[in-house]
Amino acid sequence: MSDSYSHPDNFVRRHIGPAPTDISSMLKELGHSNLSDFSNSIIPQSILNKDILDIPKALSESEALAKLKKTAEKNKLFKNYLGHGYYGTITPGVIKRNILENPGWYTQYTPYQAEIAQGRLEALLNFQTMVCDLTAMEIANASLLDEATAVAEAMSMSCNALGGQRSTFLLAEDINPQTVNVVKTRAEPLGIKIGKVQDSFDEDTFGILLQYPTSSGSIEDYTKLAQEAHANGSLVVVATDLLSLCLIKPPGEWGADIVVGNSQRFGVPMGFGGPHAAFMATREKYKRNLPGRLVGVSKDVHGNSALRLALQTREQHIRRDRATSNICTSQVLLAIMSSMYAVYHGPNRIRKIAERVNQLTCVLHDSLVSGGYIVSSESFFDTICVLKKDKRIIDKALNKNLNFWDYG
Repeated sequence: MSDSYSHPDNFVRRHIGPAPTDISSMLKELGHSNLSDFSNSIIPQSILNKDILDIPKALSESEALAKLKKTAEKNKLFKNYLGHGYYGTITPGVIKRNILENPGWYTQYTPYQAEIAQGRLEALLNFQTMVCDLTAMEIANASLLDEATAVAEAMSMSCNALGGQRSTFLLAEDINPQTVNVVKTRAEPLGIKIGKVQDSFDEDTFGILLQYPTSSGSIEDYTKLAQEAHANGSLVVVATDLLSLCLIKPPGEWGADIVVGNSQRFGVPMGFGGPHAAFMATREKYKRNLPGRLVGVSKDVHGNSALRLALQTREQHIRRDRATSNICTSQVLLAIMSSMYAVYHGPNRIRKIAERVNQLTCVLHDSLVSGGYIVSSESFFDTICVLKKDKRIIDKALNKNLNFWDYG
């Protein structure tokens, strides 16, 4: 087919930077007449393939997108009720259009030049304030990568806060499985031993991890366990659900030292399990051990209120041996979305959303019980675990395009 009939919108033109004149100029500077001559000079002859590759004709950008869309349409769209820290949520249109889809937010998504990013810092300060209010903790950082790695960071932080003299970290039962996997992976190279909270505390235990509510949905009273941990000189790490804290007693009021979790259900689309912004809150005395960045309120040279990054303890900012974290991604864009979700709804409507979620769960609970099913707990927020598996229910759910978590 004549080139005049070829689609002009191709990937090479859009995504391969140098123009023909640029290529000629660079080749001349390097002392080569063409790209083949250049390739022959740098690629060993033993691995150089001179055969013409048998690949189909390239698609244009619009043709490639159309083909990808057609392939994606083969997927079956299910409603997911899998829990484990990921939940369907409604993203307000104003947040989607003005933040998530706005290049002014998603391009320079993180405050690399903090002194001229006052709006971005204010949004992150809102995020920190929201987290502190809901967890009842004294200080929070400006987001982390995700909940599982945030728990791993909290484990390292607990160990360091106690001087690194202890090496055992205990996990409670019923913790999100992805969290357990990441914690174990992180612990091995650090020489940290992972145990169970059912094991007795000893002088080598530096911290414990509790899930609140648990992975299967139960709301436990951990007050006594937190007291036992503190009596042993250990720190209490709690992985929690922000929305549930609108209705249940926050961890900061019953003895938590570090609180982490995922802010996804505050208006951030579920995606395929990410990306979402995690959070970490702690007590004032542990602020120097806090990973990530901390936005603080200060004053400029004229005495006006100004925001700044008060603490930046990641290894991209300070000497590696003094860094509290080597994870240099904190999902700032998604943290800002969560922050603005709270601003958009306000405290009262956020609580109303939590109440509605819980009330609908209560309706489901009552229906299950009246139908003869046994549930694992009478104290829950939005997750119910049915103890006796009924394959008929699973099959019916799949036929209705519903995904449930099968505990086996």
